[in-house]
Amino acid sequence: MADHQEASVTLPSDPVSVSAARSYVGEVLAEWGLPAGADVADTVRLIVSELATNAVQHTLGLSPTFTVDLRLERDERLRIGVTDSHPRFPKRLPAAVQQDNGRGMVIIRWLTAECGGRLTVCPTPEGGKTVWITLPWSVPVQG
Repeated sequence: MADHQEASVTLPSDPVSVSAARSYVGEVLAEWGLPAGADVADTVRLIVSELATNAVQHTLGLSPTFTVDLRLERDERLRIGVTDSHPRFPKRLPAAVQQDNGRGMVIIRWLTAECGGRLTVCPTPEGGKTVWITLPWSVPVQG
């Protein structure tokens, strides 16, 4: 059993890629021993959906692709990163009652905090950014 595992997928910045990212993450987590029906699996898929949606909607065509990275350190933590090539960092927008969007980062921050995790945003050497979510992990890692 590996003490450290990684997986990554790069997808086109297209709305159909959001569900592909969510499915990919679900499959990887299942390979790593997290049952598909586990609450934390649902939470991780929702976080990835929100991050991927942000990468598609808010890069204004300046990021033709986005990458989802998963890093697991056995019995310690799961790191989820979504990278795009747009230089603007995400902003927490005021969520007006009639507003249909702008709540993604609020949802991501809340879900992350509920799981005892943390959110960071880091610039990439190419001028984009990665939004990292770090969550505690206590599921035994599968081969």
